[in-house]
Amino acid sequence: MKNILILFGLLVLTGPKSIAQFGKEPILNLQNEDKRLLNWGYYLGFNQYDFQFEYKNDIGRDVLVDKSIGFNVGLIGELNINEFLDTRFEPGLLYTARTLGFPGFSTEADAIREVRSTYIRFPLLLKASTRRIGNWKPFIEGGVYAAINLGSKEDSLDDNSSGEFRMKKNVYGYELGFGIDFYTEYFKFTPSIRGVFALTNELVPDNDPNSPWTGNINAMRTRGIFINFTFE
Repeated sequence: MKNILILFGLLVLTGPKSIAQFGKEPILNLQNEDKRLLNWGYYLGFNQYDFQFEYKNDIGRDVLVDKSIGFNVGLIGELNINEFLDTRFEPGLLYTARTLGFPGFSTEADAIREVRSTYIRFPLLLKASTRRIGNWKPFIEGGVYAAINLGSKEDSLDDNSSGEFRMKKNVYGYELGFGIDFYTEYFKFTPSIRGVFALTNELVPDNDPNSPWTGNINAMRTRGIFINFTFE
């Protein structure tokens, strides 16, 4: 995640074209960009997903999560409310992978579960911006989302005793973030960073209520970080 944050910082500092466009007295690009009622675009980005566990009993043996870098891609529809507020709908596709390590097992086959997830996401966000400063404009954003986990295996009859880790298919949550709009000569380029927090308990417990994998887990929720690059 540290390398992604460094990349994000470099892109913000260099901008999509040159620093000269964002100096004290730049030539203003795309002066009517934010005056349109509707704007359209797309985004590409990276993610790193984690799990937050809640346990029934504190026995000092937490589930370990090995995180990896995934990717995001999607479309943007933006409704301009006024100079400072916009609502955004950002349907997209997200892929991520997490490896879970369960304590108390003597073999890797029992202790390790690889969780690969492909989410179709439907975020609805409110974006609050400052006044435009030359060719850039900072903003914060937040909202709610619904997602469908295509790799959930919720309906599988097998569970961890057969090597199958199951999650719920439908997920709901909220997200908060910030970024900067850069107005280039031909398009608006926006790097942003966002935290994502599921409200849904995504765990499907094993059939055995005393399962050594899920028996002590009260809830399991996704949390993650996105770095997106938007083109409008």
